[in-house]
Amino acid sequence: MRRSNKDRTDSMRLALMAAARGLFVEKGYADTATPEIASAAGVTRGALYHHFEDKKALFAAVVADEARQVGVEIEAKAAGSSNAREALLDGARGYFDAMAVPGRTRLLLLEGPAILGLHSLQGIDAEHAEGSLKAGLANLFAATGKDPVLLGAFAQLLSAAFDRAALAIEAGGRRDQYEAAIAALVDGISLR
Repeated sequence: MRRSNKDRTDSMRLALMAAARGLFVEKGYADTATPEIASAAGVTRGALYHHFEDKKALFAAVVADEARQVGVEIEAKAAGSSNAREALLDGARGYFDAMAVPGRTRLLLLEGPAILGLHSLQGIDAEHAEGSLKAGLANLFAATGKDPVLLGAFAQLLSAAFDRAALAIEAGGRRDQYEAAIAALVDGISLR
């Protein structure tokens, strides 16, 4: 059976992203050249540029896919939670599980902001994990009578805490301690 043009296009795009991800993780963005990516994907440079405007656009696609996968993991972990607090803590465990994938911390927390800029990365995060965090916090605020005007600020602060914890865990910190600290932060938010 013949594959459609869309199937071939999707397949080539995924192959380019997979090859680029591997090289970006292994060598870093700056030390990865587009000919290497094309070669690793088994395509020509022309094919790479047909699918992506440049290396930065390819990197952005890789980062967006990584962020999407993190969001999926968070949602999956929090889905069966019995209350708002547990949903946030289960989502935190999902985040730490997702960030344990080799190379993901480098892509999302180190090179992503440096290459794409904070504003672009915040946009990518807004499409994926940020919505889950804000929804979880909104539920916690509603359950505890907190003023929702502070929701955005709490979401940004808690998101930064998650990211710093992921970096620390990646560097050898004890995950159980960071999970306990996140629980303390969530419990502090819910105090009246």
